[in-house]
Amino acid sequence: MIVSTISVHEDLLLKFRSDLEDLHPYATPREQRFRRFASLEFEGQLYMTPYDFIQAVTNDEPKCAKKWRSLSKQELNQILMETPPVWKGSSKLFRNLNEKGVISYTEYLFLLCILTKPHAGFRIAFNMFDTDGNEMVDKKEFLVLQEIFRKKNEKRERKGDEEKRAMLRLQLYGYHTSTNSVLKTEGEDLVPRSYWDTLRRSTSQALFSDLAERADDTTSSLSDTTLLVHFFGKKGKAELNFEDFYRFMDNLQTEVLEIEFLSYSNGMNTISEEDFAHILLRYTNVENTSSYLENMRCRIPEEKGITFDEFRSFFQFLNNLEDFTIAMQMYNFASRSIGQDEFKRAVYVATGVKLSPHLVNTVFKIFDVDRDDQLSYKEFIGIMKDRLNRGFRVSYTEQHYILLQSCF
Repeated sequence: MIVSTISVHEDLLLKFRSDLEDLHPYATPREQRFRRFASLEFEGQLYMTPYDFIQAVTNDEPKCAKKWRSLSKQELNQILMETPPVWKGSSKLFRNLNEKGVISYTEYLFLLCILTKPHAGFRIAFNMFDTDGNEMVDKKEFLVLQEIFRKKNEKRERKGDEEKRAMLRLQLYGYHTSTNSVLKTEGEDLVPRSYWDTLRRSTSQALFSDLAERADDTTSSLSDTTLLVHFFGKKGKAELNFEDFYRFMDNLQTEVLEIEFLSYSNGMNTISEEDFAHILLRYTNVENTSSYLENMRCRIPEEKGITFDEFRSFFQFLNNLEDFTIAMQMYNFASRSIGQDEFKRAVYVATGVKLSPHLVNTVFKIFDVDRDDQLSYKEFIGIMKDRLNRGFRVSYTEQHYILLQSCF
C-alpha cells in the first residue's frame, strides 16, 4: 500500500514537471531565457542560482541541459542563512555564492536593468524605490518591483491557452495572477515600454495605488530570496541606504565584466585586440563577424593588448550610449562622419568617460568598414545598441518579437 502511494505521488510529480516543460511556447523570449538557465524549483516557482545568472549574461546557451532541482524548505533556509549582508558585498559576490543562492524572475529582470545602466542612473534607481523619500529603501518598497514587473509582463503576454499562461505565471512569480492591470488606466494606450521605463513611471506613484498593498500581500506569501536577505537581512527588517545600493550595482557590473575579461585573458593583464572585438560583436546581429575581425587584423598588425581598465571604461561608455547617440546624431544631421579625436571628445562630453587613444584606435579599426578613418552613425551606434541587449541573443523571429515589444 505504501509502495502504491509513493508510485502515485511520483506519477503526479512527473506529470506536473511535464506540464511545466510544455509551457515554453507560451513564454516570451525573456521568460524562455530565464527558464533555460534556471536550475532550481521551490513550491512550483523557478529560481536561478548566482552561477546560473552569470551564465545567462555571459553565454548564448547553458553549458549543459538544465534540469530543475527541487529544493526542500530546509535546503532553502540553509542557503538563505549563508547569505552575506550587503555591507559584506564585493565584486566577487556572485562567484563566491556560486550555486548557494536563489534569484527569482523579477529579480533577474532587475539585475539585467542594472547591467545596462550608467552610474549616473544609480541614484535615479534608488530614488524610484525610495517612495517615501527618507533616503532608505525597506523591503516593502523593494517588493513593489515584483508587482510592477509582473504587471508590465501581463501587458505583453503572448496569446494562448489561459490555463498554460496561468501555470507559467505561477512558475515565474510564485502565485496566480489576474489579468486585470492596475497600472493601466481607462483609455491608456498600451505603448510598449522597457522595464526600466515602467519602473521609473510606476514607482513614484506606487504607495498611492494598490501596488503597495499587493506588495504587503506578497511579502507574506512569497519565499525570501538571496537578494532580499542580502539587502534587508534574515528578518527582513534592515533598510538599504544609497551607498550600499550604489556599491551593489557597481560591483555587479564589475563582476560580469571581470568574468568576460578573464575568460579571454588566460591569467594575463591584457586581452588581445581581436578578443576585444569578439566580445564586442558577441551579442550583436552582425552576421559576418569575420569581415570585421579580418579588417582589424589587417589594420592592427602588432598586438598591444587591451587592459581591464580600458575594457571597463569602454563598457561604462556603452551604458551611456543614449547620451553619446545625441552627439553622434548632430554629426549625422550635418552629413559628417566622426574622426578619432572627435569621437574621444564626444564620449567625454556626453558621458564623462575618458577612453585611451589606443582603445579608440582599436574601436575604429574594428568598425570603420570603409577604411576612411571615420565612423558613421550606422557603422557604430546601430551595432552597439544590439550589444547592450546582453543576454537576449535569440532567434530571428524572437528578435522581431522583442523589438515590437520594446526591449531594454
